[in-house]
Amino acid sequence: MKTATIKQLKDELQHKSPTELKELCLSLGRFKKENKELLTYLLFEAHDEEAFIEKVQSQITESFLEINTKNYYYIRKSVRKILSQTKKFIRYSKKKDTQVQLLLHFCNELKEMEPDYKKSNRLRNVFLTQLNLIEKTIATLHPDLQYDYFIELENLNAE
Repeated sequence: MKTATIKQLKDELQHKSPTELKELCLSLGRFKKENKELLTYLLFEAHDEEAFIEKVQSQITESFLEINTKNYYYIRKSVRKILSQTKKFIRYSKKKDTQVQLLLHFCNELKEMEPDYKKSNRLRNVFLTQLNLIEKTIATLHPDLQYDYFIELENLNAE
């Protein structure tokens, strides 16, 4: 089966009634957890972005506390999982400000983690890659926000 383009889907959705649209959304939610999470964000959390950010930040913090620190293999695996979850939430929001806040929190948690991330080249590379991404994203924000986030980024870089 060939997948339709976004434009084709958009055109077809214009011809549907509100009840048909509701049924389509609910059937999307039944198939994948990500679809259900996106619908949850759009319906319940999109109106209060600050609460959403705090919720995701607390989830990131809890995930870092649960990391198995017996060896760096488990640490790397857990950190990559936390990062992929964080990026998934960033995709839901689509806001650059949210992206910067969540990635800064992720990097802060990684920096505070014991054992030190610097002892692993791969973890250090994950950290540096996220810092570069944060820096690029900050450059696209409003100048007032840029200043505040650059200060936080400098504090994070200070080792």
